[in-house]
Amino acid sequence: KYLGKTPSEFKMIAVLLGDLDNSDGQGKVYFRHDSTPNILGRAADHIRQGFPDGKVEKPTNTFIVTWENMAAQGTSGRGDQLDTKRITFQLVVAYTASSAWAILLYPRNGLQFLYTSIGGERKLLESGFNEGLVGWFWKKQGLYFNITSDDEASITRSGVWVYKIGSSPFFVEIQPGKVTSSPENEGTETRYTTSETLQPRHTTPTPSEPRYTSEKPGLQQRHVPAPPRSAPQHPQIVVVDEDLDVNVFAYNLETCAHNRHKCSAFADCRDHSRGYCCHCRPGYYGNGKDCVAEGKPQRMNGKVNGQVFVGNLPSPIRLTNNDLHSYVVANDGRAYVAISNIPDSVGPSLQLLSSLGGVIGWAFALEQPGYENGFSLIGGVFSRQAEVVFQPGNEHLTIKQEFKGIDEHDHLVMSTDLDGRLPAVPLGSTVQIKPYKEIHQYSRNFIISSSSCNYTITSPDGDVQTRSYQWRQSIIFQTCPYDEAGWAGATLTTQQLSVDQIFVMFDANNHLIRYAMSNKIGPIHSSLLEQNPCFSGRHGCDINAVCTPGEGVRFSCECTAGFAGDGRYCHDIDECRETPSVCGPNAVCSNQPGSLRCECSAGFVFASDGKTCVVDHCQRGSHDCDVPQRALCRYTGGSAYICSCLPGFEGNGRGCRDVDECQQQDRCHAEASCSNTQGSFTCQCRPGFHGDGFHCSPTFSEREKTRCEQQRASAVADSDVPFSFRPRPTVGRYVPRCDERGAYEPTQCHQSIGQCWCVDANGQEVPNTRTGPHSSPPLFTPAPIGPTPRPDVQPIAPGAYLLFAQSGKIEHVPLDGYIMRREEAKPLLHVPDRVVIAVAYDCVEKMVYWTDITGPAISKASLTGGDIVPVVTKELQSPEGIAIDHVARLLFWTDSTRDTIEVSKLDGSHRRVLFDTDLVNPRPIVTNPAYGRLYWADWNRDGPKIEMSNMDGTGRVVLVKDNLALPNGLTFDYENQQLCWADAGTRKVECMDPHRQLRRNIVEGIQYPFALVSFGRNLYYTDWRREAVVAVDRHLGKETEEFLPQKRSRLYGITTTATQCPQVYNYCADNGGCSHLCLPRLGGLSCRCPDATDGQCEEKVL
Repeated sequence: KYLGKTPSEFKMIAVLLGDLDNSDGQGKVYFRHDSTPNILGRAADHIRQGFPDGKVEKPTNTFIVTWENMAAQGTSGRGDQLDTKRITFQLVVAYTASSAWAILLYPRNGLQFLYTSIGGERKLLESGFNEGLVGWFWKKQGLYFNITSDDEASITRSGVWVYKIGSSPFFVEIQPGKVTSSPENEGTETRYTTSETLQPRHTTPTPSEPRYTSEKPGLQQRHVPAPPRSAPQHPQIVVVDEDLDVNVFAYNLETCAHNRHKCSAFADCRDHSRGYCCHCRPGYYGNGKDCVAEGKPQRMNGKVNGQVFVGNLPSPIRLTNNDLHSYVVANDGRAYVAISNIPDSVGPSLQLLSSLGGVIGWAFALEQPGYENGFSLIGGVFSRQAEVVFQPGNEHLTIKQEFKGIDEHDHLVMSTDLDGRLPAVPLGSTVQIKPYKEIHQYSRNFIISSSSCNYTITSPDGDVQTRSYQWRQSIIFQTCPYDEAGWAGATLTTQQLSVDQIFVMFDANNHLIRYAMSNKIGPIHSSLLEQNPCFSGRHGCDINAVCTPGEGVRFSCECTAGFAGDGRYCHDIDECRETPSVCGPNAVCSNQPGSLRCECSAGFVFASDGKTCVVDHCQRGSHDCDVPQRALCRYTGGSAYICSCLPGFEGNGRGCRDVDECQQQDRCHAEASCSNTQGSFTCQCRPGFHGDGFHCSPTFSEREKTRCEQQRASAVADSDVPFSFRPRPTVGRYVPRCDERGAYEPTQCHQSIGQCWCVDANGQEVPNTRTGPHSSPPLFTPAPIGPTPRPDVQPIAPGAYLLFAQSGKIEHVPLDGYIMRREEAKPLLHVPDRVVIAVAYDCVEKMVYWTDITGPAISKASLTGGDIVPVVTKELQSPEGIAIDHVARLLFWTDSTRDTIEVSKLDGSHRRVLFDTDLVNPRPIVTNPAYGRLYWADWNRDGPKIEMSNMDGTGRVVLVKDNLALPNGLTFDYENQQLCWADAGTRKVECMDPHRQLRRNIVEGIQYPFALVSFGRNLYYTDWRREAVVAVDRHLGKETEEFLPQKRSRLYGITTTATQCPQVYNYCADNGGCSHLCLPRLGGLSCRCPDATDGQCEEKVL
């Protein structure tokens, strides 16, 4: 209400004026009364520092409010949390029987943002002091300070601001603290100056840790006056410029009650005398914040950046976001690392850098009795720096790695930066690295180690060279500071990492560098090798099993958590199927290897405990706010929400009425008329004046024609009719339409060709808005002024792309010919509460269609940006396949629970079931518009098959039934009339000519394909086990390329976006004269009625 309207007539102290948000659960507001001696003493110290002249009575009580991790309204709901800036600040009201003081505390990093959105407008935050009107007879504005400003320095200003409030009910003594002398404070070194200015600070506290730490003795303070906004003769406010520790008024937030959510889901939280710690439960290991199941293989993903000089070359080879993927078999200590997109110029030399992946081996090394690997000791969050020196050339290279913990897919995330020089290794050379040992020395929060290693280089001509390198490394991490005895590293001061079976290779064909090694962690001076297979790694347990040692060489294998079997063979347990209610009500369970993931259903969000799904009435539409055209519903946590009227309306949010701005003074120019509209108003200059209505000037002569009017006059003048008649344009000539002010109307039409399109303010056509002769003109809304919400769909540039589904999103990868431009891959669409299965593309309207099984629903969105549009939302259970006939404008889909194949118009209307018999698990479906054919696969394990029919449901036949197992993926190549499929059971990709039924193998030995698409000579398929998109050259019969998304999880449907539609035709191009559904068939068409007919439908066969 008062933001932007200060200074005001009344007295006011503003802690922070702005629209702040804590609805995402990260922001918290705490308040309490506190009369403990320590708090009262610290409050008195601050008051004395602000008011050194007078006698200050020690407060008898305080009221403390803390705003922690608050975000600006509208910035915390994007899901990624990457760009959300947060602020923490505090108000302390200290009082006695006769007076009161306000103490405002802004910690280090101060205000991290300057603006919030109020009623759609960007408003500057305000914080400070307003004395109001002063004087008895002649009122004038008193002292006014605002510590926020557009000045960038104010973002990081920290300190304490002290004000005297006085006593109620009149509060006539309100005044800011003054600086008149330099008092001496016991225990601190205090200096008062008037010349120093505040300097910005640039430190970022760890987001997952509390911002308040324990009080440090001997805190160094210096009191610096802040420059006031008023005249310099006014007294100045005291500000403490320090690394302010607000814990002088802190809550005991270091308890499990406040921090249990910071522990791993597989850990217990325990309170200690000074704080809390997280401890992994039995069967899991880690630091409590990151816990993984014993025996379970681990994946690490990350990016590699940096610059590397090779040999004597003067210029470096730059690495930019190269994908790094690692896989560790935890029960035998074997680690595999691969880095992609490595140039030939540096690939051979990178073979020497096995230490790049050595830290991954250390993290999950096979533990000898009484010793622990890196992850057991410190978890998955740490920093590593290694200095490597190669001999005899004395080349130096630095490796910096940040390990960032476990992501939502249970994968560890890391980043690597390389800087330095490597010895030159000729292309085609092989490198063999000898086994080595590495001594690790442990102290709290710090590990150091060093080692040396010998290696041989065998060049392509057979020349062998033996060389060596040394390295030193340091690892920095954070243990729980409250449990001294509980950290294993407290007793393990030294350990030895033994590395052998080292394999390095540069794959020049695929531009991959690969490392593999076996790792064991144990004592330093032990020469006796452990004979038990659990400690040697030669046990034969499944990779998802724990090896438990017994007496002598006896041992047992037991499947790790989330897997079942005899330990020699373990298979994943589908917890979602076995315990359907495991995620609770209003949630969707998604099975993961060894675990599960719970996601809230549409219209629900996680509560603050991160487990319970509560209704979001705003998203669900079950709120009682006024209609969206007048009011905004804002979710505030739990099941609560707030209704507020939009700008231009007034009311309580549940009922909003239009504000007649024309009744308010000075809305328009004096020579303009005001017209009220819903939520707004317009101004128009009166006759004899011109302007925009807000500024009007007299018109002394005929107004100069606008650009639109000039173009219209030119078109009309080019007429061949006699001048004596009213001018009209030449037949076939386009004449622009102008409004009464001479501006281009947003929608323009060319009557002769029967087309309409949208234009911008300059009359330029807006791309992709032109309609045909029988289409209605597009609805065009001029672009709004100011910031707009981020659309669900991110527009993409023209060209050919691969689109693939990955759980709650659809990503796109540009194609350069047949090469995937992996570095340019990015999400097209985010639907975080959905599981997207199949995707299809309409080349006519440039729309992507998809099915999701959580709605369930079929939806669409434009590649050029915009909103998600529901297509089919009723009578669906598990829609898993989708196909489009772009000529007949038809949509086909399979439902594996209803066991049906259905068809409708592209907008979801005129829906009809084509088949509902002899189907068990129908999934992929594709069309052949030129022949009016439909193909689908049924992965029924007892009788898998691929079938064909006409699009009208006639002519159903089984095309393939032999040598099939799990035909998941299906695609049709229009150009070559080839039907291809990917089978996850036979692990093959095959193709056939459906007309002559000639069948051939394309590639064998693949892993677990899910979906398949054809593009030119290539086939592209998604693979569940590799979690990748794989390219196959049909002519060469081999895989040529692999794309691994940055976030690894199962990939589902895949399709392509062609630059133009295939040049094919069928009899339903203009709906074939049918009243409802026109369904093509070989050599003709069928007019069919939808299942829900209105009685006006006529069926016929043509």
